[in-house]
Amino acid sequence: MARSLSPAKRTVKNEGHARDLAGLEPIKRTRIPDEIANRLRVMIVDGSFKKDEPLPSERALAKRLRVSRSSVRDAIRRLEVIGLLETRHGQGTFLHELSVDNVVTPMASVLTFNRGRQDDLMDARRAFEPAVARMAAARATPEELDAIDRLLEEQRRKVKASQPTIGEDTAFHAALAQATHNPVIVGIMETLNHLLVESRQRSLERRGRSLQSLRGHEAVAEALRRHDADGAAAAMHSHIDQIARLLGQESEQRKRNGV
Repeated sequence: MARSLSPAKRTVKNEGHARDLAGLEPIKRTRIPDEIANRLRVMIVDGSFKKDEPLPSERALAKRLRVSRSSVRDAIRRLEVIGLLETRHGQGTFLHELSVDNVVTPMASVLTFNRGRQDDLMDARRAFEPAVARMAAARATPEELDAIDRLLEEQRRKVKASQPTIGEDTAFHAALAQATHNPVIVGIMETLNHLLVESRQRSLERRGRSLQSLRGHEAVAEALRRHDADGAAAAMHSHIDQIARLLGQESEQRKRNGV
């Protein structure tokens, strides 16, 4: 006859099973509006809906998906909140074209009022921009290299005349992205450039900083001319490290002054 486990032994055994299942999370039921929103989002991304044409009506979507109109309405509101759709009174629901400003403005506000995030942004630049320079060195056309040289010549002129160079500084990094011939990289760089407006303004106001920026750009451009991918990446990394040191010094100075 099989011996039964004592209560204490059963408790130990049950605790062992509980430990085995500790990594399992309860299964959550997907809410219908969330599922509708997910399906519509997929269709938006794959181009099923045209930019200037209204989406099917709530009634048509509800009938097709076999759900209530209120669930469709909730799903559409979710997609409006994240900026994928917009409802025009009397016309219907349309795709909402995202601009760089839509994405950048809230992020820029966070960076303005939370200086700690500037360090995160600099880390992102260290990861991203040397790779952009590397790719540009391999792909830049003679015409693109000439355009970069013209930018640098204008930057030299302004540095010599003690004029602001933020426009040329920003344009140089945008030109590198263009030289990769990758539209995604161009878009990311455009976003970065918008986020960097404040830090560029602050850093370029420092005495001698415009000349340092110019020298960093020249080192990158020289590597591009040689089609030296490793050299271009190293020069860009050095350029960004120099900026990070400068901004770090500025931050320490603010702390000492109690700002």
